[in-house]
Amino acid sequence: MKIVVLDAYTLNPGDLSWQAIEKFGDLSCYDRSDPEQVLFRAKDAEVLFTNKTIIDKNTLTLLPKLKYIGVLATGTNVVDLDAATNQGIVVTNVPAYGPDAVAQMVFAHILHHSQRIAIHHEAVVNGVWSDCEDFCFTLSPLQSLKGKTIGLMGYGAIGQRVANIALAFGMKVMVNTRSQLTELPVGIEWSELEALISTVDILSLHCPLTEASHKIINSRTLKQMRTSAILINTARGGLIDEAALKQALADGEIAAAGVDVLSTEPPEKTNPLLSAKNISISPHNSWATIEARQNLLDIASRNLECFVSETNKLDGKFQNQVN
Repeated sequence: MKIVVLDAYTLNPGDLSWQAIEKFGDLSCYDRSDPEQVLFRAKDAEVLFTNKTIIDKNTLTLLPKLKYIGVLATGTNVVDLDAATNQGIVVTNVPAYGPDAVAQMVFAHILHHSQRIAIHHEAVVNGVWSDCEDFCFTLSPLQSLKGKTIGLMGYGAIGQRVANIALAFGMKVMVNTRSQLTELPVGIEWSELEALISTVDILSLHCPLTEASHKIINSRTLKQMRTSAILINTARGGLIDEAALKQALADGEIAAAGVDVLSTEPPEKTNPLLSAKNISISPHNSWATIEARQNLLDIASRNLECFVSETNKLDGKFQNQVN
C-alpha cells in the first residue's frame, strides 16, 4: 500500500519512529502540507494520515484509490466524514492518548500562578536575592492549593486525571457535566454550572466545543467568578470570549488565567490575550510530551493494523472508526 502522512512534524519532529506504520507499505512523510500540495502528495495513496490538514469533499472526489484516513488526533473536523462514508473510506481517530499529559499542563499553569516561580527566578538572576537583607523574599503573595476548590467543566478522561491530582494536593473538587453525576469518588461533588462558576478558586475547562459551549466563558460568567479565581483552559480556545477575558483580567474581575489553546491557532498577532495581564499561554502543546506522542502513534498504528487485517470490529466498525 502507498501510505502518506500529510503533516507529520507536530507528532514526530524526529524523536519517534514511523516503523510501526511503515511495515504496512510504502510510507511517505511530509512535515507539513499546504492546501495546494495535498492532491499531488496524496494522489496515489490508499492510506492517508492527517492531523490538521483539511481533507474536504472536493479533495476526496479526486482520490479514487483512497481507502483509509487516519486522523492523528481526537477531533475529526478536518475530514468531511459524510463524503468519506459515501466513497467507502474508513476514517479513524486517536482518542484518550494523553490525558495525563494534559492534566500535568493544567497544574503547570496553576502552579505558575500560585507559586510565581518565573518572576522570582528573574529577580534572583538580576541580583535581588544577593542584595536582600533577609534569607528569603517574595514579590507577590504565594498560595497553597490545599483547601482550595477547583471546578471542572467536563469530567472525561482528562477531567478525571485533574480531579485525582487535585485531591492529592488536598483540594476540594466540584464538577459540572450536562447530566448530573450521582456516583462520584469521595471528595468530588457535582454542581450546577452557575454555582460552580461563582464558588470555585480555580475553574478548569474540559468540555467539548459545541454551539452551546461556544464562548461559554464571557463577560457575564467572568463577572460571576471570584476576584481571586484562576481560569484554566486546555480544551478548546472557542470556549472563551478572549476580548472579555482580557478585560476581566485588566479590571481585576478574576486574578489570573492560564491557557494552552486559543480561538485561532497559530494566533493572529492582534489576539487580545497576547497583551493581557496576569495570563500564561502555552502553544497548544499540553498533549505533546514524548510519552503521549508515542502513545498516539501506537494507537494510530493499531488502528491501521485492525483495518488491514479486518480484526477487532465492533458493530461492524473498525477500532476507533468514526464514520
